[in-house]
Amino acid sequence: MTDAGPWTSVSMPYVSGHRGDAWSAEAAEHGGTGTQKLLGVEEVSASAMVADMLGLAAGEPVVVRRRLMLFNDHPVELVDSYYPVNIARGTRLAEPRKIPGGAVALLADLGHRPRRVREDVSARLATPHERTTLELNDPSCVLLLARVLLTGDERPVEASLMTMVADGRRLRYELTP
Repeated sequence: MTDAGPWTSVSMPYVSGHRGDAWSAEAAEHGGTGTQKLLGVEEVSASAMVADMLGLAAGEPVVVRRRLMLFNDHPVELVDSYYPVNIARGTRLAEPRKIPGGAVALLADLGHRPRRVREDVSARLATPHERTTLELNDPSCVLLLARVLLTGDERPVEASLMTMVADGRRLRYELTP
């Protein structure tokens, strides 16, 4: 995924596998500071949605990394990234600490280099938990981005569910002929 080809997306820095902090770089482009707080790492049973995204049966074990993204110390996004246990167990993906270079670069190091990304975008009203965590008014809308990273042989290796503050946020996808 180092070559975006004819597609341009704001997601490319996050899925290309380059080593670095894509969130900090994006925040700096917008005149701010981007940080993240690791909320937890655990092995859980895959929900029906996560199982479908990863090509697993519902209830199969997965490793989830839960993070809160901050812009100028203000919460703007919740990110839950899920990994099949046969990829994550016993690696830094399953450890409750930051991954030097990022999870996508680690996946590549482990022999699971992402080659394709699939994203679904939607919007809905924020749940009470999301309103509290993201410091939103009631009612507030959130943007949802469900992203799957797939290897060259179409094997899903990461499923991320992102809940974003909708105010002032946009997602850009461009097609160049």
